[in-house]
Amino acid sequence: MAFRKAVKHEAKLRLAIAGPSGSGKTYTSLAIATELGGKVAFLDTEHGSASKYADLFNFDVMELEAPFHPDRFINAISEAAAAGYSTIVLDSISHAWNGQGGLLELVEDAAKRMKTTNSYAAWRDITPIQNRFIEAVVGAPLHIIATMRSKQDYVQEKDDRTGRTSIRKVGMAPIQRDGFEYEFDVFLDMDVQNNAVVSKTRCPALAGKVFSKPGRDIAAIMLEWLHGAPAAEQESLPKPTAGNGNGHASPATPPAPAMEIPQEVALWDRPDDAYEWAVGIGASDNVHAARNAMTKIVEAHGGRFTKANAKAIYVAYYHDRMKRAREKAEQALDAVAADPDAVPELPF
Repeated sequence: MAFRKAVKHEAKLRLAIAGPSGSGKTYTSLAIATELGGKVAFLDTEHGSASKYADLFNFDVMELEAPFHPDRFINAISEAAAAGYSTIVLDSISHAWNGQGGLLELVEDAAKRMKTTNSYAAWRDITPIQNRFIEAVVGAPLHIIATMRSKQDYVQEKDDRTGRTSIRKVGMAPIQRDGFEYEFDVFLDMDVQNNAVVSKTRCPALAGKVFSKPGRDIAAIMLEWLHGAPAAEQESLPKPTAGNGNGHASPATPPAPAMEIPQEVALWDRPDDAYEWAVGIGASDNVHAARNAMTKIVEAHGGRFTKANAKAIYVAYYHDRMKRAREKAEQALDAVAADPDAVPELPF
């Protein structure tokens, strides 16, 4: 193996649009898909809602009814690519999560077959299905625009003075498996006024932007960013030499040391498992805080949570949260030293 000069190549867009009902997800996805150019395929799980815009946009539709097994979305992506479409819109992939025949229902069925109430055990059988879906989205040879429904997200907070627990709204959360949003290049949060907030992006020109009724404006920025050297111009990887120039064979490169996986991390099949652990050891006050800590770790690993880097991210998260738990414990002990009569609230 050898390093080579980094080259930006032409890429296909991975765009996710989340929002509540009436925020304009379907219209926006069609507006952006049209501006990307080429033929547009539309997978409609919303009872024919896309066809209501057939007089405004030119596209072909496939209306998908239950069951919403993720493999049916994968098949639609494959069919669109084989048929020569430039873009496919998946509206919406929330059905693949909590719809009839979606992942949550598959987990429930798996638990029943296993005669267990342990959902973790059931997830071990179902996670590969989600991984297939992710790989299909990431590796598709055409632009992908996926919409997701969103719901109000809440966190529980404990008042240190009164000891009471309260519920607080913390914004909207997409209805899909935690971490799925990291698979996309751009993630838009839409509101009922049709404003789109760029909440996550790999495109520097979009960072922190807000678009009112997005369409041509945001599509032009994304198209410019996607441009690069054609795939045919990619340089081949340099081949390793058979010797070191003095007639002797080069010594073999020693293998990289195996990553040490903490026992707790080995039990995590999804980000939710990590969040629950972080809250349980007192490193994070609530799931929302635990999720924010994970976001920072993912960004440090290239901004994408994939099957290939999941373990590295989990291990980094484990050490980050263990460090935070120790810091909070030390702070509690320092408080006792300062006021011996105080009763410390240790983070575990």
